[in-house]
Amino acid sequence: MPAELSDAELVLQIASGKDREAEAELFRRMAPRIRLYGLRHLRNEHSADDLTQQVMITTLEALRAGRLREPDKLPSFVLGTCRMTVLDLRRSTQRKERLLAQFGRDLPQPVPWSLPHIDRELLARCVQSLKERERAVVMMTFYDEQTGADVCNFLGVSEANVRVIRHRAIQQLRGCMGPSI
Repeated sequence: MPAELSDAELVLQIASGKDREAEAELFRRMAPRIRLYGLRHLRNEHSADDLTQQVMITTLEALRAGRLREPDKLPSFVLGTCRMTVLDLRRSTQRKERLLAQFGRDLPQPVPWSLPHIDRELLARCVQSLKERERAVVMMTFYDEQTGADVCNFLGVSEANVRVIRHRAIQQLRGCMGPSI
C-alpha cells in the first residue's frame, strides 16, 4: 500500500509514527537518488553510501518529528539535505587539511616497527596444508583484502561462519609455523 501513496501522503504516514512500511517505501524512493547525488558530487562509492545513510537518517528524524512544513515538497527537502550534508563534509575535510598543514609538522612521527622474520616457504607450505575452504578464507581475507561480507557471499556461508573458519585457520597456521613467528 505505501508504494501507491504520493510523497505528501507518505510524509504524513511517517509523521504519524504508525507505519514502518512507509519509512521503508521512503527509503526505496529516495535512496537511489541520494546515492546518485553522492556519486556525482563526492566521486566515491563509499562516500556516496555514507551520504545516503546520513541523509536518510536526517530525513526520517525530521519527518518523524513533523518538521517538514510542506509534505508535497519531500524531494526538494531531501535534495537540500544532500546539499547541506555534502557542504558539511567538504568543510570538515578542508578544516582537517588546514589544521594538518598548520600543525602537522609538530605531530609526533610514527615509530617504525618491523615484523619478525617469517620463513615464506614454510608459510606457503602451511597455507597449502589447510583445507580448501580454510585456505580460501585466509587468502581472500589477507591476500585479496576482501571483507567478511564478500567472503561469505563468495563461499555461501554466514559471516559468523567465516569468522570461525578464519580463526581456526589462523590457529592452525600458528601451530604449523611453530616458534618462528
